[in-house]
Amino acid sequence: MNPRGYLLESFSVAVKAADPAHIVPQHLPNPPTGRTLVVGAGKAAAAMAQAVENAWPAGAQIDGLVVTRYGHTLPTHKIRVVEAGHPIPDDHGAQAAQEILSMAQALSADDLLLCLFSGGGSSLLSLPIAGISLPDLKEVTQQLLRCGASIQEINTVRKHLSAIQGGRLAAVCKAPVLALIISDVTGDAATHIASGPCAPDPTTFTDALAVLDRYALNVPPAVKEVLLTGKAGAAHETPKPGSVIFARVENRIIANAHQSLVAGAEYFRGTGITPLILGDTVSGESREIAKSYAAFAKEIRHHPQWLRAPVALLSGGETTVTVKGNGRGGRNAEFLLSLLIELAGTEAIYALACDTDGLDGSENNAGAVITPDSLHRAEKLGLNATAYLANNDAYTFFQQLNDLVITGPTFTNVNDYHAILIL
Repeated sequence: MNPRGYLLESFSVAVKAADPAHIVPQHLPNPPTGRTLVVGAGKAAAAMAQAVENAWPAGAQIDGLVVTRYGHTLPTHKIRVVEAGHPIPDDHGAQAAQEILSMAQALSADDLLLCLFSGGGSSLLSLPIAGISLPDLKEVTQQLLRCGASIQEINTVRKHLSAIQGGRLAAVCKAPVLALIISDVTGDAATHIASGPCAPDPTTFTDALAVLDRYALNVPPAVKEVLLTGKAGAAHETPKPGSVIFARVENRIIANAHQSLVAGAEYFRGTGITPLILGDTVSGESREIAKSYAAFAKEIRHHPQWLRAPVALLSGGETTVTVKGNGRGGRNAEFLLSLLIELAGTEAIYALACDTDGLDGSENNAGAVITPDSLHRAEKLGLNATAYLANNDAYTFFQQLNDLVITGPTFTNVNDYHAILIL
C-alpha cells in the first residue's frame, strides 16, 4: 500500500472505532416500568437512534425524536428523525427542540428519558431563551464561529441563550435521565457536547458576556440585554453542579477522540509503522499548531537517532480558524496547508487531517492529504500556497490538487484526526 493509502485506511479505522452501531448497544439500560422516551441531537443522532431501536428488547415501549444535520438521516421505525440547520440554527431545529422539551416535561417518575447527544447538537437543538429571536441567535452564532473562539467559549454563550441547553432539559424532567454521549470536544466535558442539555453548567451569564467582550463581537442588542439581565440576577441561571436536579441524571461518554486515536495507532503498528499519539486535546489556531508539528516531523526525518522512521504521529482535538479572508475551507484543510508550507517539500513526509464526521467546517470534504510533492504540483499549476492560506482558501487549493478527502456523512463525530507519516 502506498503512503496515501495508509493514511486513508487509518482514518477509516479511526472512524469505525466510533460507530454508534457497535458502541451504543453496550450502554443501553434495562427498560423502565413505564415509558422510554428517546431524544437527541447531533450529527450522529440518527445512527444512535437506529442503534437503540435495533438493540431494544422486543415488546418494550419506546418512542421519541432526535434532530440531526441535513443529509444525516437514517431509517428508524419508532424514533422520529428531524433534519435541521448546522452550523447555523434554523426553524426546524428550534421546532424540534421545543417538541423535545414538551415531551420530556410530560414524563413521570416511572419513565425513562434516554438522551443521545453528539457533536453538532448545539446548533441543531437551538431554542432561543425568552427575549431573543431565532435571527438573533443565528447572528451571534455566525460571529462566534468566525472570530476564533474555542468551542468551550462558543458554548458558554450558547447555553445562556438557550431554553433547553445548559442542563435545562434535565431540569424540566421528572423521570430518571441517561444521556449517552459521543464526545467531539477536547476534555470530553458533557457540558460542552451539544451544549450540555442534561449536564450541570459551571459557567455563568458573566462568563458569556466576557466571551463577547474578549472577541469584540457586535451582537444584536437583544442578546446583550438578555445576558446583562442574567448577570444582574434578574433571570434564572443555568442549573449548576451540585443541584438536586442531577441526582437522577447520568451523563455517560461512550466514544471520544482518544479511542479513535488508539484504533489508528493499532492499525499503523500492524503495518510495521511506529505510532506516537501526541494528544487528543489539541487546540489553538490551526495554522500555528501546524508549524509546531512540521518542526517535530522534520526533526524526526533529519535526526533519526531519537525516533527512527517509519513513524506515524497521531493527534486529535479541535483547532480554530480566525477568518480574515473570503475563501473556502475548514480547520483541517487550513492545518494541512500551513503544514505544507512549513515542510517546504521535505522528502518522505505525508499527512492527513480530517474531521471524523466527514465534514470539515461547512464544506463537503472531511479534510485533505499532502504528499512530499504537493508544493511542487501546486507551483506547476500556478498556485501560491501562502496566498491561499492568507485568504483562508485551503479547500480551493486542495481541490485543484485533487487532494481533498471526501467521505460523505460518517454518522459519528469524535472531532479531528491528524496523521503525519514519516518514512
